[in-house]
Amino acid sequence: MITVYYRLRHLAFNLLARIINIPLPTVKCGSNSTATIAAILQEKALEKVLIVTDKGIINTGLTGKLLEALNSGNINYTLFHKVEPNPSIENVEEGLSLYRQNGCQGIIAFGGGSPLDCAKMIAARATNKKAVKKMKGLFKVRHRLPFLTAIPTTAGTGSEATIVAVISDRENKEKFSVIDPKLAPAACILDPQLTLNLPPHLTAETGMDALTHAIEAYIGLVGTPFSNQKALDAAKLIFDNLETSYQYGDNLEARKAMLEASHYAGIAFTRNYVGYVHAVAHNLGGLYGLPHGLANAIVLPRVLELSTEKGAKKMAEIARYTGLGDSRENDQNLSDRLIARIREMNHTMAIPTGIKEIQEKDIPLLAERIHREANPAYPVPRILWPKDFAELLHDLKE
Repeated sequence: MITVYYRLRHLAFNLLARIINIPLPTVKCGSNSTATIAAILQEKALEKVLIVTDKGIINTGLTGKLLEALNSGNINYTLFHKVEPNPSIENVEEGLSLYRQNGCQGIIAFGGGSPLDCAKMIAARATNKKAVKKMKGLFKVRHRLPFLTAIPTTAGTGSEATIVAVISDRENKEKFSVIDPKLAPAACILDPQLTLNLPPHLTAETGMDALTHAIEAYIGLVGTPFSNQKALDAAKLIFDNLETSYQYGDNLEARKAMLEASHYAGIAFTRNYVGYVHAVAHNLGGLYGLPHGLANAIVLPRVLELSTEKGAKKMAEIARYTGLGDSRENDQNLSDRLIARIREMNHTMAIPTGIKEIQEKDIPLLAERIHREANPAYPVPRILWPKDFAELLHDLKE
């Protein structure tokens, strides 16, 4: 009976996804498009903004072009650069304090998924009196956000196109999601110049994060022709360009293609939702601080193997669309080819096959947390249970 209940929830979510209005950001894309930021803000009559980023971005000097563009447009700014790799509630509150103290009117999220998620929640707190944890879950952000512009410096999270923010609860050592259409950035800038100096391992991890978004969005039970096509387009761009970006970091065309892929995947999964790969990765990140993209990359082929019984048809459709095999082959062979290609990419990009951080004593807790996050929320092709997650974690540990 509980399986029937889960599937009814998935059906309801599918209907809701087709009805609810999820806004798309205004997009500026291309080399040196960061220079357009002042014009975007001036159009909204904004004179002072909070820039949300992290120390790693500051140390690389990437903010130089952004600050130059703001200065040339006479836009005042306050810099908040203390976002952690897994942004915490404390990060959000500290950023909010700066936003209020300096009379900011809008926010620029500049960096990878962590600054973008943190910026969304700072913006949500700026116009909502609710505590961050009170906004956990679906549709609990009551009021519109200040004008939010997202400028990703990695091609992975797609957060500039999503209605999701993932925040860490330090006290309980776990992550949670805030999901609401009001979290969607109003504008985004996709500038491949900002990703040219991304270290190879981050290129790999963030790219596999985007691939996970695309695949989980497509193989789940929720989707529209629009969102499914975005997922397929994202997957093809990633299979065609990620390894080139990894091996030749200064290839501007490959970098641009990866930013577009990440964006398309963000559009797809914010409408179709994700699956068990993300549930596992979130909880490994919450307990051990494991980078999200790395966890996704390691877990993805394992979860797909567990999903072929119910998901082979859609996995084969991805394989056909991306040219991974003869289109006349049966679904099982093509789904196997998809998994093999992912493993090959992981190997090429030096991504490990297991997770040494997993502790035997933590597996029951992790399995229960994964189950609680994922069921019935994630519209997966095959439903797994705590014992399945425990077995998966044992396999990952070994």
